[in-house]
Amino acid sequence: MKRRLNVAVIGAGYWGPTLARTLRASREWSLAAICDLDIDRARRAADAVGGARVVPELDSVLADPQIDAIAIATPASTHHEIAMAALEAGKHVLVEKPLADTQQRGEEMVGRASERGLVLMADHTSCYTPAVMKMRELIASGELGDILFIDSVRINFGLVQPDVDVFRDLAPHDLSIMDFVLPGGLRATSVSAHGSDPLNTGKSCIGHLAMPLAGGAMAHVHVNWLSPTRTRRMVIGGTRHTLVWDDLNTQQRLTMYDRGADVASISRATAKERREVSIPYRAGATRAPALEEREALTLVVSEFAAAIREKRASRTSGASGLRVLSILDAAAGSLAAFGAPHPIPHARSSAVVAA
Repeated sequence: MKRRLNVAVIGAGYWGPTLARTLRASREWSLAAICDLDIDRARRAADAVGGARVVPELDSVLADPQIDAIAIATPASTHHEIAMAALEAGKHVLVEKPLADTQQRGEEMVGRASERGLVLMADHTSCYTPAVMKMRELIASGELGDILFIDSVRINFGLVQPDVDVFRDLAPHDLSIMDFVLPGGLRATSVSAHGSDPLNTGKSCIGHLAMPLAGGAMAHVHVNWLSPTRTRRMVIGGTRHTLVWDDLNTQQRLTMYDRGADVASISRATAKERREVSIPYRAGATRAPALEEREALTLVVSEFAAAIREKRASRTSGASGLRVLSILDAAAGSLAAFGAPHPIPHARSSAVVAA
């Protein structure tokens, strides 16, 4: 039997204790340490999982030859510094979303991982939920046909963040899901971003992103910190079927609709016929694909271990994290230009190597 891999969790704030619990329960991992500048907070996280070595300094973790990997659960502004030091020390890295605070820093992380032959994995946890895994499968099999549009809504109340705007806080979830389920990833050419700051916080609290996709499709993301209700919903429309994901509906997270415009009939019509006749629609059956409920984070840490053992890129590699960052950076450019479309820069070829 292969030995368990040793991992240290960096950061014991919001997400770190959850990571520590999941890693402790995993058959692939041994929780070697929890590292946090707030030693009392680190001890509380360690006690909650039955005990673990607690250290306040990152250097002592990176200098330990027995530690194979680190899992970063710290603010986005610190991801680059921590990850680069860990990769330099020969450690594999799992980092919570977003991969970094800018695309340039993300590219440096991916490039360094590639140079060192190490796994750099983005913790896009939502991508490992059974519903999203099924969405990926259905789209890959052609069940939806050609993608026509993606509409996503992620809204909630009272979670204004001190260090990032609503785009960087909430949109990475939906952007990472789109990148995961679309064949070839989310490859938009430009972004139009509109934000509002009714609370005068100095950052957008409500936001909309619009992105044209290949083949004339359009993706739209709505994020909001000020909604009195909580919504996690995505609609993906295709030429054959439309798929609706409602993450808060535990009884039926996925619904497939055979309902929409009859694109096949429209494509056969002449230009004159398209102008003069009514659009034909179809109204078929609705079904709910069966899903097996599993904890997504358990699959995340298992995938991290598998990628290390098999010396391959993970399903949510650094490259996928870069594609999300490129959209967020372009959105910031669009906001600065009062919503004008901003081109999405492609990651440098040296950084696109799977890592």
